[in-house]
Amino acid sequence: MPETRLSFKEMCARFDVTPRTLRYYEYIELLAPEREGRARYYGPRELARMTLILRGRKFGFSLEDIRQWLLIYEKEGTQAQMRKWVALADRQLVDLAEQKRNLDETIAELKALRDETARSLG
Repeated sequence: MPETRLSFKEMCARFDVTPRTLRYYEYIELLAPEREGRARYYGPRELARMTLILRGRKFGFSLEDIRQWLLIYEKEGTQAQMRKWVALADRQLVDLAEQKRNLDETIAELKALRDETARSLG
């Protein structure tokens, strides 16, 4: 069975990212596509990495955290990478809980002010 390889344009379409984003991920060494002349091709490794990058961004991780996490796999293997992932996830869960508390407070405050203003209108 032939190995999956996507062109630059196909990669952008598959992951719904802009060409600028994809080039930036390459620039900061999150991705390393194969090059044939000026063309870039993304194999299974890059597809997996892109999936992890986008999942990490969805969860609010910085690109540097993601880059460091991906490097651990290459240098130390899966177990070390998973230990780091747990530590990063624990930290992110604390940060997200704090953001949620702040957002809940802001929503309650805005609702109260809105209700007070609506009542004053009669």
